[in-house]
Amino acid sequence: MDGEITPKEVEELLGGENPPRVVDIRSPAAFDREHIPGSENVPFAELPNRVESLSEADRIITVCPHGQASRQAARLIKSYEGTKDARVESMEGGLTAWSGDVDSARPTGGDDGPQSPF
Repeated sequence: MDGEITPKEVEELLGGENPPRVVDIRSPAAFDREHIPGSENVPFAELPNRVESLSEADRIITVCPHGQASRQAARLIKSYEGTKDARVESMEGGLTAWSGDVDSARPTGGDDGPQSPF
């Protein structure tokens, strides 16, 4: 692992010419609810079997809810032979620290509860 990166730095990189691959290690359900635009979902449990798909990346940033599990994921990715030359970082503070845009499957506006006929 090459260290941690702040959410602000991630946001700036995503707006640049060569955006990093952002790997969200949460469950598919959590990812579907809300995630950083352009990120890809590779649940932590699947990472050992899917790390090869990251071998062409120059820079990889791992993301989790609070920034702890993503450090472990970054270490695992960095230890893979095919990603040894990539810069691999964990996003500090996780998604709770992210203040940028998110893609969300949740409906916008109103509350998320059921619609009452009354």
